Amino acid sequence: MKKKNVINLIRYYCEKNDSAFRNESYEIAKYFDKTGDYQISEYIMSLLSNVNTFVPQGETYDMTFFKRIDPSNSPLPLPEKIQKEIMGIINAISRNIGINKFLFEGDPGTGKTETVKQLARILDRDLYSVQFDVVIDSKLGQTSKNITSLFDEIKNLPHPEKSIILFDEIDTIALDRLNKNDIREMGRATSSILKELDNLNDNVVFIATTNLYKSFDKALIRRFDSIINFNDYSKDNLIEVAEVILNDFLKKFEIENKNIKLFKKILSCVDKLPYPGELKNIIKTSIAFSDINDENDYLKQLYLLLNDKKKIELKDLQVKGFTVREIETLTGISKSQVSRELRDDDE
Repeated sequence: MKKKNVINLIRYYCEKNDSAFRNESYEIAKYFDKTGDYQISEYIMSLLSNVNTFVPQGETYDMTFFKRIDPSNSPLPLPEKIQKEIMGIINAISRNIGINKFLFEGDPGTGKTETVKQLARILDRDLYSVQFDVVIDSKLGQTSKNITSLFDEIKNLPHPEKSIILFDEIDTIALDRLNKNDIREMGRATSSILKELDNLNDNVVFIATTNLYKSFDKALIRRFDSIINFNDYSKDNLIEVAEVILNDFLKKFEIENKNIKLFKKILSCVDKLPYPGELKNIIKTSIAFSDINDENDYLKQLYLLLNDKKKIELKDLQVKGFTVREIETLTGISKSQVSRELRDDDE
């Protein structure tokens, strides 16, 4: 936290500028969350949200169609544009003015579900995810009845103001009702969801995710207060995400060598980087399967996985702009031998 944050807080308080005061407070909470001081961040958010922080957490309720999901403490770096939209959601929820239905759309692995888990932690709310395998029934009309019962469970939550309801991959039961390729039962299911969303308790936060936004029923889209596109990642964004993920895993695996410069260079040489979900798995696998006696081996594993190769070719590394020293680090071959082999190849 910088000195200007403290000065701004005092100034906004003296000016009785409540909106600016709250926004500055959210920035401070965001800072503490980013630096790992989660308890301070959550405490600030709870104060701003007028939430009773002493409401017992982890309570279990008899719910047929939901399962409780633990919030996430893993780092989740997002592009600045998406970060601002998520902060907007936090602001809207904290104001308690009935803006409570949000749709996260984007390709698999873009961080939609993980962001919901982060929101549950930041907002200090219990997170419940729909079990679609229980909702969907082969009997005619039963799925719609189950949806009604599902929303009845939401209505009966003891602490709706402490809850987030997640419809992860809502397209499982809610596609375009006019789509001739969609079975009629799913059309009825979508109509049931539309009806129930109109009567949803304003204190409950409702978040849905989808990979099939273009197939969504237009009437359903209109039910959401805000729609966030999670596909908005540039290559630089993904490299920044990868660095945060790497630092987290290196800490967990107790590996001291970071060599961030070479790590970024490996990523920058890939034509199309995968989204954060897949990127996280690749980095984790690279570290987990690396030689424990070679502190640089995870970089080699990373290069092979990202380039879908079984062997590193010296010429390929040279063409991609890696220096002789970097090639030595990735291959374990001495600089003199690397220079000799590359020279021989040129001849």
